[in-house]
Amino acid sequence: MSAATREQHKSGLLRFLGTIQTAGLPVERLGERDRLVDSGLIDSLAILEIVSYLEETYRIDFSIRGVDPEQLGSIGGILDLIEQGNA
Repeated sequence: MSAATREQHKSGLLRFLGTIQTAGLPVERLGERDRLVDSGLIDSLAILEIVSYLEETYRIDFSIRGVDPEQLGSIGGILDLIEQGNA
């Protein structure tokens, strides 16, 4: 994935996270490896909303790959997953 494509995916992901965040830091201030739940941005149930977003937006099939909460726990991990799903 090119750097420009990753930035496009990140921009879309940040917009989405802004719609489901509960509190905490503004989503734009999080680093790629900051833990989303630990930061207070989302609660653990929001992981399901992230899975749904990835399935609908990027056609990632979690029924085949399974859900790894660790990979879905940071912006960078989610972007890596998008990259793997589109490879």
